[in-house]
Amino acid sequence: MKAALLTGIREFEVGDVPAPEIVKATDVLVRIKTVGVCGSDVHYYTTGRIGAQVVEFPFVIGHEASGIVEAVGEKVTNVRVGQRIAIDPAVACGHCDQCRSERENTCRELLFLGCPKQLDGSLAEFVVTDERSCFPIDDAMTFDQATLSEPLAIGVYAVEKSNLRDGANVAVLGVGPVGMCVFHVLRTRDVGSVYVTDKIDRRLEFSKELNPKGTANPDNEDVVAKFAALEPLLMDVVYECSGDPEAIRQGIHLLKPGGTLAIVGIPEVDDVAFPIHELRRKDLTIVNIRRQANCTRKAIDLLASGEVKMDSMATHHFALGEIGDAFELVANYRDGVMKAMITL
Repeated sequence: MKAALLTGIREFEVGDVPAPEIVKATDVLVRIKTVGVCGSDVHYYTTGRIGAQVVEFPFVIGHEASGIVEAVGEKVTNVRVGQRIAIDPAVACGHCDQCRSERENTCRELLFLGCPKQLDGSLAEFVVTDERSCFPIDDAMTFDQATLSEPLAIGVYAVEKSNLRDGANVAVLGVGPVGMCVFHVLRTRDVGSVYVTDKIDRRLEFSKELNPKGTANPDNEDVVAKFAALEPLLMDVVYECSGDPEAIRQGIHLLKPGGTLAIVGIPEVDDVAFPIHELRRKDLTIVNIRRQANCTRKAIDLLASGEVKMDSMATHHFALGEIGDAFELVANYRDGVMKAMITL
């Protein structure tokens, strides 16, 4: 089968590799149709690592995917051959203390598509995954939409975990793909005012389709002063979606006493310093978002119902052979890219 192999820093080769095979009775062989380029994929592309997860080249990355069931193991009951599906890239063991507590996202034996030393990714014609990671979609849903359900599920989970109350005023720091997913979910809830920031003005313009009360670019504006002038009591919840340590600090300054900071973005650094005395005096809560748990079906249902409309997020499309161009586009934030899709 054809696959895009990451062979070095900022280097891809598209070539033939052995196709995966069904081994376990609950395995599902999926013909991949669409893959979204995620920021974590770009970390592997530009640096070869995320924290302690270091790529051993060559390696197939990619995890936001949808496709068609090609074959199933003998005990599979969740999906059938020929069915169109969205894929949850996480494969939990199902039996550890975390899984038994419905925390599959922190499974002790978690395996993840496109994660070094775990599972090959989805930038290939076929992948094998467990049936629990396969979610049927109806015929009206596009493969782009099914693929977008993966980051949308993170948005659903982030909002669910953030102690959000009706009428709460919130800020989303970083309105790239994940930040926009959080914003889309917020628009399905009874929130007050929503404020957004980003260092890319095109993304701030893009976010205006969801009508934020205020926008700011931290490279040329004092975010805290600008938003505080509009919302003197400050924010109830801040969703930090960029991974920028400075944005994390801004989030703390933007919160009112008793507020919640949800850290959704993945920092490129290993350590982040907090203004600890402000955290203490304000009695703030910090919530870390580790992907999502039990939210994939919720995300698919939001898209299927039309309650969330994200088609405009898929701004660019590429063939597998154009994989290098797609990753360079995303890595350099060119041409107003929000989400680049690879079509196989």
